Order: sequence, then C-alpha cells, then structure tokens
Amino acid sequence: MPHSFRLRVYYEDTDLAGIVYYANYLKFIERARSEWVRDLGIDQAQLKADGGGVFAVRRVVADYRAPARFDDMLDVTTDYLSHSGARLELRQCVLRKATVLFEAQATLVCLADTGRPQPLPARLLAALRENITN
Repeated sequence: MPHSFRLRVYYEDTDLAGIVYYANYLKFIERARSEWVRDLGIDQAQLKADGGGVFAVRRVVADYRAPARFDDMLDVTTDYLSHSGARLELRQCVLRKATVLFEAQATLVCLADTGRPQPLPARLLAALRENITN
C-alpha cells in the first residue's frame, strides 16, 4: 500500500501563471519521501550519526500531466519498487483527488560520510521487509 503525504499549495509554490512551478514538484516528492522514511520508524539524523549513511537522489524520471494551482490540496504517494546494494527505487505521484498531476520514478542511493555509496542500512531493510509483507 502506498504511503500518502498531504500538502497545500501556497502562493510561494506558484509561478506568474498561477500554477505550481515545475521544480516545486521535486520539493513535494522530497518532503513525502522524508515522511515515508519517518513513518517506517527511521530517524534520518540518528541514522547518519550512527554511520548508517544518508540518502541522495541519483536519478529522477518525471512526467508532468496537469497543473496544480494555488490553494489546491494535494496528496503525494510513495510506492516502494525495489532495492539492491546501495540503491532504492520508488514511484511517487502527486494527485489532486483522483487526478494524477505529476508522476516520478526516483532512484536513491545511500552514501557514507566520504560521499561513496554504502549498502542500505539494516534498519531500513528490516522496515521495508515488515511493511512490504503487511
């Protein structure tokens, strides 16, 4: 079942035409990913402090389908797709009611303090196993 994060479009999110500026969708999905990890029971600051690494976006493939506007209530869904080694693949959608406005597939990597890839943390893998089977 996908994780859902709700947000409202503020004036600062829009451009001169009154629609959400394209780059802000990336901010929306970033917030949703952070809440998804938090809801998995992972404290990212503690994870970093314990040497578990940090997550960085390696790749995003995005499709803009319809505009969001000032004061819209949006839901951002995050779906786990797969993982391997240091990589995590997610599908994220921004919806207004049942209408998909934006869709992206994000590839995240886990990085050590050195900036080099490191295996995904055991805590995250355990949380994924628990939530995927439930």
